[in-house]
Amino acid sequence: MHSTRTEPVTLLAIESSCDETSCAISRDGVILANIIAGQAVHEQYGGVVPELASRAHMQNIVPVVDAALKKAGVALSELSGIAFTQSPGLIGSLLVGSQFAKSLAQALEIPLIAVHHMQAHVLANLIGPAAGTPNLQQPTTPSFPFLCLTVSGGHTQIVLCHSPLKMEVIGETLDDAAGEAFDKSAKLLGLPYPGGPLIDKYAREGDPARFAFPEPQIPGLNFSFSGLKTAILYFLQDQTAKDPGFVTANLPDICASVQGRIVSILLNKYRRAARETGVTDLCVAGGVSANSGLRKAFQEMGRKEGWNTFIPAFEYCTDNAAMIAITGHYKFLAGEFAPLSASASARAEW
Repeated sequence: MHSTRTEPVTLLAIESSCDETSCAISRDGVILANIIAGQAVHEQYGGVVPELASRAHMQNIVPVVDAALKKAGVALSELSGIAFTQSPGLIGSLLVGSQFAKSLAQALEIPLIAVHHMQAHVLANLIGPAAGTPNLQQPTTPSFPFLCLTVSGGHTQIVLCHSPLKMEVIGETLDDAAGEAFDKSAKLLGLPYPGGPLIDKYAREGDPARFAFPEPQIPGLNFSFSGLKTAILYFLQDQTAKDPGFVTANLPDICASVQGRIVSILLNKYRRAARETGVTDLCVAGGVSANSGLRKAFQEMGRKEGWNTFIPAFEYCTDNAAMIAITGHYKFLAGEFAPLSASASARAEW
């Protein structure tokens, strides 16, 4: 079933899968507002505490939604539907967003749209320039079919995208995700949470060839990062046993070497996927796609191979509601609505 409506499709979208509370407003696929509230409470614990995340979402969701509506200049009566992140994520966090979305959809008597978090990360690449942006010379969004490397704290996948709502995972991690490898490495180095961006920061000043870390030999297009994390642990233990000040004295080079290996693992598999499929439009998505080392190496690979490369704007890389809105837009047009009984899920297929 496909929608035949001619009036604008105006959606309110909510993202609450982890520790960002976000609300976006879109009209006909154009993002009018994308408000994100973070949660600093987790920094003192070195990671996200699910119970605290749920409570913070409950405190943030009403002001975030209100701010998004005001920024977009949209009234509740103008909304065509409500989109929300259904899965995967922290179940308590998902429940806050899903219950709010269901209540609002029921009160306004408009359709409810359930969105898979990872599908939304992929479709963040379809978010075009902001309204009013002058025409650009180069295309800003990929053409179908395209490949997407989704890299986050919980997922690492290579996705073949046939259309907005038809995707195929052709490679994924067998154990840990790339984002987790960054964060665990940062923790071993004594860096505060969240550590991944700090590794990126120090890596810019270091030599990626200074220290050699192994690249796992995994067949096909799948990834593995558990062995790399173990190798980094043993390396740091050995070096600090010889010199307690080793990490402090060599932090930029260690970060650059760790980041360089994670990036090479990702892009070596991605290069293979592109060659095997023959697809020439390549994207990255997910929180780790904000990493400057990955962005630079990815674009260099594209130039060398003659492929078109696309990366979402920074605000659409980490968890955000704009990506939920763009996915909701395509699901709305296809008539893919969810019942008010739809439940949040920590794990789900897509």
